[in-house]
Amino acid sequence: MPARKHLPWAETDMSRPDKQNEPLIGKRDIRPDIEIARSVAPQSILLLAQQRLGLPPESLIPFGHYKAKIDLEQVVTSDPKNYGKLILVTAVTPTPAGEGKTTTSVGLSDGLNRLGHKSTVCLREPSLGPCFGMKGGAAGGGYSQIIPMEDINLHFNGDFHAITSAHNLLAALIDNHIHWGNELEIDPRQVTWKRVVDLNDRSLRYITQGLGGTAHGIPRESGFDITVASEIMAILCLAEDVSDLEKRLGQIVIGQRHDKSMVTVADIGAAGSMTVLLKDALQPNLVQSLEHNPAFVHGGPFANIAHGCNSVSATRAALALNDIVVTEAGFGADLGAEKFIDIKCRQSNLKPDAVVLVCTVRALKMQGGIEKDGLTKPDVEAVRAGFVNLQYHIENLQKFGLQPIVCINHFPSDKEEELKLLKELCNRQGIHAAVSNHWAEGSDGAKELAQLVLSSLTEDSKIQMLYDDTDPLQSKVEAVASKIYRASGVDFTATAARDLRRYEEAGFGNLPVCIAKTQYSLTVDPKQRGSLPDEHRLPVREVRLCAGAGFIVVVCGDIMTMPGLPRNPAALNIGLNKYGEITGLF
Repeated sequence: MPARKHLPWAETDMSRPDKQNEPLIGKRDIRPDIEIARSVAPQSILLLAQQRLGLPPESLIPFGHYKAKIDLEQVVTSDPKNYGKLILVTAVTPTPAGEGKTTTSVGLSDGLNRLGHKSTVCLREPSLGPCFGMKGGAAGGGYSQIIPMEDINLHFNGDFHAITSAHNLLAALIDNHIHWGNELEIDPRQVTWKRVVDLNDRSLRYITQGLGGTAHGIPRESGFDITVASEIMAILCLAEDVSDLEKRLGQIVIGQRHDKSMVTVADIGAAGSMTVLLKDALQPNLVQSLEHNPAFVHGGPFANIAHGCNSVSATRAALALNDIVVTEAGFGADLGAEKFIDIKCRQSNLKPDAVVLVCTVRALKMQGGIEKDGLTKPDVEAVRAGFVNLQYHIENLQKFGLQPIVCINHFPSDKEEELKLLKELCNRQGIHAAVSNHWAEGSDGAKELAQLVLSSLTEDSKIQMLYDDTDPLQSKVEAVASKIYRASGVDFTATAARDLRRYEEAGFGNLPVCIAKTQYSLTVDPKQRGSLPDEHRLPVREVRLCAGAGFIVVVCGDIMTMPGLPRNPAALNIGLNKYGEITGLF
């Protein structure tokens, strides 16, 4: 098997004396990300935790030599006065051209470490659905990756499997209760708790279960969601500790009785056994970047169907152990950053001290009307036309009281006149922008961005929410629709409007709302790019109560909570080489 090596700038003292191996700006390593990741020898995770985080070996639960869970009982995370600064990384509306939000998060953290600051990046765990579907891996790219890349993308430390098992255990207990006399008088037609699997499988969206006679259960319609859409995933990422986890699990509403009253997990009596399956998964995971800087990777809710942030426990542990923590929120700022603030920050009292908004020349050219096969040709007018999307996200972040720094994630096809125009357009908005080449150069390529972020940190950062807890649920949806998506109004189906009223009457009116919609547009039309139409409305198809997670999911347009595979799934390109190494994974 080929030997792994340390990058010349990845030693413990971060020195880089050998400039002969320094990548040139615009000259990308043509190897796949997985080969770049595999070319670097990871440090012992126990040694890295001790040297970089001050954690003794007994505070870690190793999963092999290069990854571990952190025992939260060994880390004091309860005193915000001892926290470092929190930097949120978000992005423009995703396009097939790619924006590189995770890559930027890793590169920025490496760049901050290179400048002498103790920094850790906090990311979500990849789902097997996208890995075998169309996106590939989710551990960064080029020379701004976290490792061991293969392990992180495939199974990792078992957190998703634990969530899947706990979720499906509850589903089995519900069906079992109904089968054995149904003491709670659950209406089988009103059971809302589906099953989950961490794969894309459109055939499982709608199923009929319990067929085959009385010995095999009660026939009823149901379905599957992808694991990342499970309320248990959201609960794991928002829970304070094990006791809070069990409390939240008990509050999950699984359906209705015949008298229309709600049935909870506590009624079923399943919270204890579910907590047992999840107790280890609650502990944050520790890995490292290619430059041997710590990385916390924990939880993985999608931002288009859930709140899209890594766990509160991982963020707090990182803040307690570092001067600066870099974290990302899923998809564009309209989905991820809004939920980061209105849900995660609202529940945890965390707040970002700086925000980085990632864009690329390529993405803005697509927003300006250029198709993917024409992105390598210079076109400053397309950049100018597509800038409107970046401007929308800048203005959205400013509505939270945040002044973002724009990171222009560099691609080799970018032309100097395009980069110059993009920086000028940002400057006209009063926004600082940096061209960052962390993909090709690692921390060296992120130094300008890191310096801009450092200069933006203040002693007393403040944020403001889009709405108050006491606002009616319908008003909360309308606030997000008008302020973030610039919709002229919201169209609720009769069922959605009725359910919102019912949730308020049941005492859930103080919860925040979690908009579930396509990530590819500020409207519900995934093909809509560039300037928004003069009139567009947000159609709300249904609403779902996530009482344990502490929010109301508002399903808009045609968004699905169980994705399907594309015509040519990534799974068809994944395999093993003659050394037993994984190939084709990103």
